[in-house]
Amino acid sequence: MTYKRKKYHRGDTHLKKGWRTKRRTKDLDEIDEDLKEENVKKLLNQEVDFDKPGAAQHYCVHCARYFITNAALHTHFNTKAHKRRMKALELEPYSIEDSERAAGKGSYVTPQKRKIDTVTREDLDKKDMDAEPNAKVMKINE
Repeated sequence: MTYKRKKYHRGDTHLKKGWRTKRRTKDLDEIDEDLKEENVKKLLNQEVDFDKPGAAQHYCVHCARYFITNAALHTHFNTKAHKRRMKALELEPYSIEDSERAAGKGSYVTPQKRKIDTVTREDLDKKDMDAEPNAKVMKINE
């Protein structure tokens, strides 16, 4: 009788799905939804949550990542990963209508590029400060 090798060792195959999904981040269409003005305000001004890094006070909207300090966040803005994500966000996300046009139902329109700048809490505060005096002036004039 020939010797048959027993297969007790499974290797890495049972771990691969966990490795793929361990550091899964938001997709580009989800981030595009987060870039809308009302969602950006919510994400950049989150309540203190001690379960998240930096108590959820330092967040990169484009990469969907939390950072421990403001310095770490600003250092992240110069990294290749952040710049790559910004480049990917320049194209508008595909919609169902785009996919139907590409399949032959209508004329295909190529997605347009747009200008994306890094959004920080400081920029948002400056924008709000600029908007408030104008609102007061308009009320006085009316």
